Amino acid sequence: MLSLLSQVENIAKEVGQHILLPAFISQTSIQTRKSDGSIVTETDEKAQAFIQQALHDIHPNIGFLGEEMSEEEQRKALHHGGKFWCVDPLDGTGNFTTPMPLFAISIALIKDGKPVLACIYDPVRDEMFSAVLGSGLRINQETYTPIPIDKPLSDCIGFVDFKRLKQPLAIQLVTKKHYRSQRNIGTCALEWAWLAAGRSQFIVHGGQKLWDYAAGLLLAEEADCVVTDFSGNHPFVEARLSCPILATTNTSLNQAWLCLVDENN
Repeated sequence: MLSLLSQVENIAKEVGQHILLPAFISQTSIQTRKSDGSIVTETDEKAQAFIQQALHDIHPNIGFLGEEMSEEEQRKALHHGGKFWCVDPLDGTGNFTTPMPLFAISIALIKDGKPVLACIYDPVRDEMFSAVLGSGLRINQETYTPIPIDKPLSDCIGFVDFKRLKQPLAIQLVTKKHYRSQRNIGTCALEWAWLAAGRSQFIVHGGQKLWDYAAGLLLAEEADCVVTDFSGNHPFVEARLSCPILATTNTSLNQAWLCLVDENN
Protein backbone atom coordinates (compact mmCIF):
# COMPACT_ATOMS: atom_id res chain seq x y z
CA MET A 1 0.00 0.00 0.00
CA LEU A 2 2.91 2.40 0.67
CA SER A 3 4.06 1.87 -2.91
CA LEU A 4 0.60 2.90 -4.13
CA LEU A 5 0.69 5.92 -1.81
CA SER A 6 3.98 7.01 -3.34
CA GLN A 7 2.40 6.87 -6.80
CA VAL A 8 -0.57 8.94 -5.63
CA GLU A 9 1.74 11.50 -4.02
CA ASN A 10 3.59 11.84 -7.34
CA ILE A 11 0.31 12.40 -9.19
CA ALA A 12 -0.77 15.09 -6.72
CA LYS A 13 2.58 16.85 -6.96
CA GLU A 14 2.54 16.74 -10.76
CA VAL A 15 -0.91 18.33 -10.85
CA GLY A 16 -0.05 20.90 -8.23
CA GLN A 17 3.21 22.05 -9.76
CA HIS A 18 2.34 21.84 -13.46
CA ILE A 19 -1.40 22.56 -13.63
CA LEU A 20 -2.52 24.48 -10.53
CA LEU A 21 0.45 26.75 -9.82
CA PRO A 22 0.92 28.07 -13.40
CA ALA A 23 -2.82 28.83 -13.62
CA PHE A 24 -2.78 30.46 -10.19
CA ILE A 25 0.13 32.70 -11.15
CA SER A 26 -1.32 33.68 -14.54
CA GLN A 27 -4.94 34.06 -13.30
CA THR A 28 -6.22 33.34 -16.80
CA SER A 29 -8.38 30.30 -16.01
CA ILE A 30 -11.96 30.73 -17.29
CA GLN A 31 -14.56 30.75 -14.49
CA THR A 32 -18.19 29.66 -14.42
CA ARG A 33 -20.69 29.03 -11.62
CA LYS A 34 -22.30 25.74 -10.66
CA SER A 35 -25.99 25.40 -9.87
CA ASP A 36 -25.24 25.93 -6.14
CA GLY A 37 -23.48 29.23 -6.89
CA SER A 38 -19.95 28.00 -6.22
CA ILE A 39 -17.15 28.79 -8.66
CA VAL A 40 -15.61 26.22 -10.97
CA THR A 41 -12.72 26.95 -13.33
CA GLU A 42 -11.26 25.20 -16.32
CA THR A 43 -8.29 24.45 -14.05
CA ASP A 44 -10.54 22.41 -11.70
CA GLU A 45 -11.73 20.37 -14.67
CA LYS A 46 -8.30 19.98 -16.23
CA ALA A 47 -6.80 18.86 -12.92
CA GLN A 48 -9.59 16.33 -12.30
CA ALA A 49 -9.24 14.86 -15.79
CA PHE A 50 -5.49 14.46 -15.30
CA ILE A 51 -5.89 12.81 -11.89
CA GLN A 52 -8.65 10.50 -13.07
CA GLN A 53 -6.61 9.29 -16.04
CA ALA A 54 -3.43 8.88 -13.97
CA LEU A 55 -5.25 6.84 -11.31
CA HIS A 56 -6.93 4.74 -14.00
CA ASP A 57 -3.52 4.00 -15.49
CA ILE A 58 -2.37 2.66 -12.10
CA HIS A 59 -5.52 0.63 -11.29
CA PRO A 60 -8.11 0.57 -14.11
CA ASN A 61 -10.63 -1.43 -12.04
CA ILE A 62 -10.98 1.09 -9.20
CA GLY A 63 -13.95 3.48 -9.45
CA PHE A 64 -13.78 7.25 -9.35
CA LEU A 65 -15.77 9.99 -7.59
CA GLY A 66 -14.70 13.58 -8.25
CA GLU A 67 -16.09 16.93 -7.18
CA GLU A 68 -16.50 18.06 -10.79
CA MET A 69 -18.79 15.16 -11.70
CA SER A 70 -22.57 15.46 -11.72
CA GLU A 71 -24.38 14.53 -8.51
CA GLU A 72 -25.94 11.57 -10.31
CA GLU A 73 -22.47 10.28 -11.25
CA GLN A 74 -21.22 10.88 -7.71
CA ARG A 75 -24.08 8.92 -6.15
CA LYS A 76 -23.59 6.09 -8.60
CA ALA A 77 -19.90 5.87 -7.68
CA LEU A 78 -20.69 6.10 -3.96
CA HIS A 79 -23.28 3.32 -3.95
CA HIS A 80 -21.56 1.02 -6.45
CA GLY A 81 -19.56 -0.64 -3.67
CA GLY A 82 -16.02 -1.97 -3.77
CA LYS A 83 -13.12 0.48 -4.01
CA PHE A 84 -13.19 3.98 -5.45
CA TRP A 85 -11.05 7.09 -5.52
CA CYS A 86 -12.56 10.23 -3.98
CA VAL A 87 -10.95 13.37 -5.37
CA ASP A 88 -11.12 17.13 -5.00
CA PRO A 89 -8.76 18.36 -7.73
CA LEU A 90 -8.71 21.95 -6.47
CA ASP A 91 -10.03 22.54 -2.97
CA GLY A 92 -10.28 26.27 -2.34
CA THR A 93 -11.31 27.47 -5.79
CA GLY A 94 -12.56 30.77 -4.34
CA ASN A 95 -9.13 31.42 -2.86
CA PHE A 96 -7.47 30.28 -6.09
CA THR A 97 -9.36 32.86 -8.16
CA THR A 98 -8.97 35.76 -5.69
CA PRO A 99 -5.91 35.13 -5.80
CA MET A 100 -5.15 33.92 -2.27
CA PRO A 101 -2.43 31.24 -1.85
CA LEU A 102 -4.56 28.77 0.11
CA PHE A 103 -5.70 25.75 -1.93
CA ALA A 104 -4.87 22.07 -2.22
CA ILE A 105 -5.40 18.75 -3.97
CA SER A 106 -7.17 15.99 -2.03
CA ILE A 107 -7.15 12.30 -3.00
CA ALA A 108 -8.51 9.38 -0.97
CA LEU A 109 -8.98 5.68 -1.69
CA ILE A 110 -12.23 4.33 -0.20
CA LYS A 111 -12.44 0.59 0.47
CA ASP A 112 -15.28 -1.22 2.24
CA GLY A 113 -16.89 2.09 3.12
CA LYS A 114 -13.92 3.87 4.70
CA PRO A 115 -10.72 5.65 3.57
CA VAL A 116 -7.61 3.46 3.53
CA LEU A 117 -5.20 5.80 1.72
CA ALA A 118 -5.08 9.59 1.65
CA CYS A 119 -3.04 12.42 0.22
CA ILE A 120 -3.44 16.20 0.52
CA TYR A 121 -0.93 18.35 -1.32
CA ASP A 122 -0.35 22.08 -0.86
CA PRO A 123 1.48 23.24 -4.02
CA VAL A 124 2.16 26.78 -2.79
CA ARG A 125 4.16 25.55 0.21
CA ASP A 126 5.18 22.27 -1.44
CA GLU A 127 3.81 20.32 1.55
CA MET A 128 2.56 16.76 1.22
CA PHE A 129 0.33 15.25 3.92
CA SER A 130 -0.39 11.55 3.43
CA ALA A 131 -1.33 8.32 5.17
CA VAL A 132 -2.17 4.65 4.77
CA LEU A 133 -4.62 3.15 7.24
CA GLY A 134 -2.75 1.94 10.31
CA SER A 135 0.63 3.36 9.29
CA GLY A 136 0.50 6.86 10.80
CA LEU A 137 0.61 10.34 9.29
CA ARG A 138 3.38 11.36 6.90
CA ILE A 139 4.42 14.93 6.13
CA ASN A 140 6.70 15.26 3.09
CA GLN A 141 7.27 11.48 3.15
CA GLU A 142 8.51 11.56 6.77
CA THR A 143 6.58 9.95 9.63
CA TYR A 144 4.98 12.54 11.87
CA THR A 145 4.62 11.85 15.59
CA PRO A 146 1.72 13.85 17.03
CA ILE A 147 2.29 15.85 20.21
CA PRO A 148 -0.51 15.14 22.70
CA ILE A 149 -2.75 18.17 23.25
CA ASP A 150 -4.06 18.41 26.81
CA LYS A 151 -5.78 21.74 27.31
CA PRO A 152 -9.38 22.89 27.68
CA LEU A 153 -11.46 24.12 24.77
CA SER A 154 -11.17 27.68 26.14
CA ASP A 155 -7.43 27.61 25.33
CA CYS A 156 -7.79 26.12 21.83
CA ILE A 157 -7.66 27.59 18.33
CA GLY A 158 -9.42 25.88 15.45
CA PHE A 159 -11.52 26.14 12.30
CA VAL A 160 -15.24 27.01 12.32
CA ASP A 161 -17.40 27.45 9.22
CA PHE A 162 -20.25 29.62 10.57
CA LYS A 163 -22.29 29.84 7.37
CA ARG A 164 -23.11 26.12 7.42
CA LEU A 165 -24.11 25.97 11.09
CA LYS A 166 -27.67 26.25 12.36
CA GLN A 167 -28.35 29.78 13.56
CA PRO A 168 -28.67 29.05 17.32
CA LEU A 169 -25.26 27.35 17.39
CA ALA A 170 -23.62 30.01 15.21
CA ILE A 171 -24.95 32.80 17.45
CA GLN A 172 -23.81 30.96 20.57
CA LEU A 173 -20.27 30.59 19.20
CA VAL A 174 -20.09 34.24 18.15
CA THR A 175 -21.46 35.71 21.38
CA LYS A 176 -19.89 33.38 23.99
CA LYS A 177 -16.18 32.73 24.48
CA HIS A 178 -16.05 28.93 24.25
CA TYR A 179 -12.60 28.76 22.65
CA ARG A 180 -9.55 30.98 22.38
CA SER A 181 -10.03 31.86 18.69
CA GLN A 182 -11.31 30.53 15.36
CA ARG A 183 -10.24 30.63 11.73
CA ASN A 184 -11.75 29.81 8.34
CA ILE A 185 -9.22 29.66 5.52
CA GLY A 186 -11.52 28.65 2.65
CA THR A 187 -10.06 25.20 2.04
CA CYS A 188 -11.32 22.17 3.96
CA ALA A 189 -8.39 20.08 2.78
CA LEU A 190 -5.74 22.32 4.35
CA GLU A 191 -7.79 22.69 7.53
CA TRP A 192 -7.78 18.88 7.85
CA ALA A 193 -4.06 18.65 7.03
CA TRP A 194 -3.17 21.35 9.53
CA LEU A 195 -5.32 19.77 12.25
CA ALA A 196 -3.54 16.45 11.68
CA ALA A 197 -0.18 18.22 11.84
CA GLY A 198 -1.05 19.81 15.19
CA ARG A 199 -1.43 23.36 13.83
CA SER A 200 -4.96 23.68 15.24
CA GLN A 201 -7.09 21.82 17.75
CA PHE A 202 -10.52 21.48 16.14
CA ILE A 203 -12.68 21.66 13.00
CA VAL A 204 -16.40 22.45 13.26
CA HIS A 205 -18.33 22.39 10.00
CA GLY A 206 -22.07 22.05 9.44
CA GLY A 207 -21.86 20.09 6.20
CA GLN A 208 -18.76 19.01 4.31
CA LYS A 209 -18.94 17.08 1.07
CA LEU A 210 -17.39 13.62 0.89
CA TRP A 211 -14.46 14.90 -1.18
CA ASP A 212 -13.88 17.60 1.46
CA TYR A 213 -13.37 15.14 4.30
CA ALA A 214 -12.47 11.71 2.87
CA ALA A 215 -8.70 12.24 2.73
CA GLY A 216 -8.47 14.65 5.66
CA LEU A 217 -10.36 12.36 8.00
CA LEU A 218 -7.83 9.55 7.52
CA LEU A 219 -4.90 11.96 8.00
CA ALA A 220 -6.45 13.24 11.24
CA GLU A 221 -7.23 9.79 12.62
CA GLU A 222 -3.72 8.57 11.80
CA ALA A 223 -2.50 11.51 13.92
CA ASP A 224 -4.71 10.32 16.83
CA CYS A 225 -7.45 12.91 16.31
CA VAL A 226 -11.10 12.12 17.05
CA VAL A 227 -13.66 12.60 14.25
CA THR A 228 -17.46 12.39 14.51
CA ASP A 229 -20.55 14.00 13.05
CA PHE A 230 -22.80 16.24 15.18
CA SER A 231 -24.52 13.15 16.65
CA GLY A 232 -21.29 11.57 17.81
CA ASN A 233 -21.26 8.98 15.01
CA HIS A 234 -18.37 8.34 12.68
CA PRO A 235 -18.80 10.13 9.30
CA PHE A 236 -18.33 6.81 7.47
CA VAL A 237 -20.94 4.94 9.50
CA GLU A 238 -23.05 5.15 6.33
CA ALA A 239 -22.51 6.09 2.68
CA ARG A 240 -23.35 9.77 2.23
CA LEU A 241 -22.24 12.67 0.05
CA SER A 242 -22.45 15.27 2.85
CA CYS A 243 -21.85 15.21 6.60
CA PRO A 244 -21.46 17.65 9.53
CA ILE A 245 -17.98 17.41 11.02
CA LEU A 246 -16.52 17.63 14.52
CA ALA A 247 -12.80 16.85 14.40
CA THR A 248 -10.60 17.42 17.44
CA THR A 249 -7.14 16.54 18.68
CA ASN A 250 -8.52 14.48 21.57
CA THR A 251 -11.66 12.90 23.01
CA SER A 252 -12.32 15.52 25.69
CA LEU A 253 -12.46 18.31 23.09
CA ASN A 254 -14.80 16.22 20.94
CA GLN A 255 -17.11 15.72 23.94
CA ALA A 256 -17.04 19.45 24.71
CA TRP A 257 -18.13 20.24 21.15
CA LEU A 258 -20.83 17.55 21.18
CA CYS A 259 -22.29 19.15 24.30
CA LEU A 260 -22.32 22.59 22.67
CA VAL A 261 -23.99 21.25 19.54
CA ASP A 262 -26.59 19.32 21.56
CA GLU A 263 -27.44 22.39 23.66
CA ASN A 264 -28.02 24.53 20.56
CA ASN A 265 -29.93 22.18 18.27
